[in-house]
Amino acid sequence: MRILFLGNNWLAWKILEWLRAEGEEIAGLVVHPPEKQKYGEKLVKCAELPAAAVFDGSKLRDPGLIEKIRTQKFDIGLSVLFDYILKPELLSLFPKGVVNLHPAFLPYNRGQYPNVWSIVEGTPSGVTLHYIDEKIDTGDVIAREQVPVLPVDTGESLYRKLERASFRLFKVTWPLIKSGKNKRVRQKRQSGTYHRTRDVEKIDEIRLDRSYLARDLINILRARTFTSYRGAYFVVDGKRVYMRLNLEAEVEREE
Repeated sequence: MRILFLGNNWLAWKILEWLRAEGEEIAGLVVHPPEKQKYGEKLVKCAELPAAAVFDGSKLRDPGLIEKIRTQKFDIGLSVLFDYILKPELLSLFPKGVVNLHPAFLPYNRGQYPNVWSIVEGTPSGVTLHYIDEKIDTGDVIAREQVPVLPVDTGESLYRKLERASFRLFKVTWPLIKSGKNKRVRQKRQSGTYHRTRDVEKIDEIRLDRSYLARDLINILRARTFTSYRGAYFVVDGKRVYMRLNLEAEVEREE
């Protein structure tokens, strides 16, 4: 099959690397523009494609680019941590559809930051392979795997667990997708949860004069603990003070 791979971040790079090692035909690549790229250079290097087969994800609504993709006659699209919404005119170009790998246990945590919301809202955490339709993370489910959230998990530790689970699920499920023997289970769109990128702004500021249940406050702080982010904060004298949690479970000692 001729594959158009759409990806960003470490997980996309590792899956692309695995597909190449398996001998799959990566015939095109879509990456984020430079200012939004994570592991972009590694993705391009791994794909080993001519410049004409590497596309800018921010321009996927451009009729000219859609026409270029049409002429390449891809069979299937594979999306991994790709942030741009794919419109019906693009999705229609793939006879075998476009498959997305989402680090959430759909229908819970559609959209952004599923690792954060599983901790804050107590929703099931996991990973899902599904077909992309005209909405966000609402397409038919191919396979999914639940990932437990431990009391010592932070947003970062849960994210890493979801990365590993995503990679495992993809490797197990890809042969079924390739052969056309995978399942398709329709999602109930009225169920589950959905969050936009900006929704975390509603929880990031800890208001010093507000009452919180201890559990809720701890969950916010640990969910927003991530090395590459400043985390939740409170404001004193007009200045933000950022917080992170260091969590360590008690180890039982033998008598």
